[in-house]
Amino acid sequence: MTDGAVPATGDDDAPEGSGTGQKQQRSFWKELPLLIGIALLLALLIKTFLVQAFSIPSDSMMNTLQRGDRVLVDKLSPWFGSEPERGEVVVFHDPGGWLEGEPTPEPNVLQEVLSFIGLMPSSEEKDLIKRTIAVAGDTVECKKDGPLKVNGKPLDEPYIHPGSTPCDEQSSFGPLTVPKDRIWVMGDNRQNSQDSRYHMEDVNGGFVPVEKVVGRAVVVAWPLNRWSTLPVPDTFEQPGVAAALSSAPAALGLAGAVPIVLWRRRRQDRTPQVRTAG
Repeated sequence: MTDGAVPATGDDDAPEGSGTGQKQQRSFWKELPLLIGIALLLALLIKTFLVQAFSIPSDSMMNTLQRGDRVLVDKLSPWFGSEPERGEVVVFHDPGGWLEGEPTPEPNVLQEVLSFIGLMPSSEEKDLIKRTIAVAGDTVECKKDGPLKVNGKPLDEPYIHPGSTPCDEQSSFGPLTVPKDRIWVMGDNRQNSQDSRYHMEDVNGGFVPVEKVVGRAVVVAWPLNRWSTLPVPDTFEQPGVAAALSSAPAALGLAGAVPIVLWRRRRQDRTPQVRTAG
């Protein structure tokens, strides 16, 4: 080795038993609380803004949903102004005394922790789950032994509980027009669901304010043998059902297109034209 040269050192030159591995191990245990804290924060953010799990406590949505099912609810779409659509299964806060008198279970410590991070719904929140039948501007009606109608179109409802009828004599109603920023909801187990039909005397007339909607249930996640998606039934896509609001998007599109067409025409008028010799 020449004078003044600095010898290169590497990991292989570290003295045996220097404790480097022990330091790394201790460093991991020091960082573990931080990792857990970040995980909990992410879970809380996901529960608040993206997706939350809810359990099904009753039979009002059979057979689509059964007691004890866990569903995942999309909470992100409402943040971008998306409103419930016909046929969607939605979770919503009690709009006004629908769950009055219902007992509130006392959760244990584990349930409170799971609720906090979004793995279980909060027992303090009184939420309901039903199917959106009609939205603002729609007319909805159902007579004894007759089909449920939206905007005058009868619905084919294969999703209702076997043996149920769309409406019986006690739950006949309509025709009703859904007010602005409201929805009309019904359970799939029609003869065992205290839905909009049974709250027509409350402050909202049985309608659910859109602002009370938590989000759309999109997946049955638990138990695993019940895993399935919750799509919009085809009957809500039939011509005429969406007639009440179908003209609104077209009108908005036309209103937006007119300024663009006028702007392009003015620009073309100002653009010099090049003529070719013939």
